[in-house]
Amino acid sequence: MNPPTPAPTLRNFIELNLAVLFLSTSGVLGRFIPLSPEMAIWWRALLGGVLLGLFCWYKGYSFRIAKGRPLAITLISGLLMAAHWLLYFYALKLSSVAVAMLAVFTYPAMTTLIEPVVLRTRFELRHLLLAGLVLIGVYLLAPELSLSSDITTGLLCGLASAFFYALRNVLLKTQVDSVSGSVLMFFQMAIVLVVVSPALAFFPFVPPSEAVPYLLLLGLITTALGQTMFLMSFRHFSVTTASILGCINPVFGISFAAIIFNEFPPLMSLLGGAFILLAVVIEALWLKRG
Repeated sequence: MNPPTPAPTLRNFIELNLAVLFLSTSGVLGRFIPLSPEMAIWWRALLGGVLLGLFCWYKGYSFRIAKGRPLAITLISGLLMAAHWLLYFYALKLSSVAVAMLAVFTYPAMTTLIEPVVLRTRFELRHLLLAGLVLIGVYLLAPELSLSSDITTGLLCGLASAFFYALRNVLLKTQVDSVSGSVLMFFQMAIVLVVVSPALAFFPFVPPSEAVPYLLLLGLITTALGQTMFLMSFRHFSVTTASILGCINPVFGISFAAIIFNEFPPLMSLLGGAFILLAVVIEALWLKRG
């Protein structure tokens, strides 16, 4: 049985929202990096891993992972992370920032079903209802679908990415109390790097100069900071709660795409975003009341 999660403080809420803001840059950066998804992820894992490794060394964190179940969970979660990133980046390349991010952000709905099963906690009716709001929002945000279109393929890639991300988060919930989040993310980056390395045989190793600033931002802001802070939020929030609060991520991401690249979603997408924001506000008010 997983131990109860400590009551979150205002600082925990601020840190989680900062993590979500940093993570929301992945949509714009992933879509417009002039590299294949495999090489973009390879460089993301390399840069993020180096930065995280140096930070852990500077802080004096132990890199030791206990053998047995903790080591197995670390390895499996790294493989799930690789699958999540690959599918997400393909979703971004095939569709748009809005479609890809909102497909991936069905993962809170998936988490409401996965977390009670894996961690043996009880189902919360509130979470199921909020997940329903998120799904309505995603439905409204998605354009008209055609089985022969790249948009549909991108949406399906995003949904598969969401499943792998939800499962990875739930598994790592069991690790964050005993291992630093930065150390866990370092090992995640190492595993992703190994998994994606065969792509080096098919794509140029050196990225074009215009890709370098995007890759640096992706490695530092999105990965080293955003992913680590989001993972550490599991010490103070259930995975489901952190995931639902994180649903504001695509709203940030779509806003970045509109401001930077003039990629504006239609009116129906804005309505879908309103449903997602509603789920976030309800969960935040509920936690504040508790």
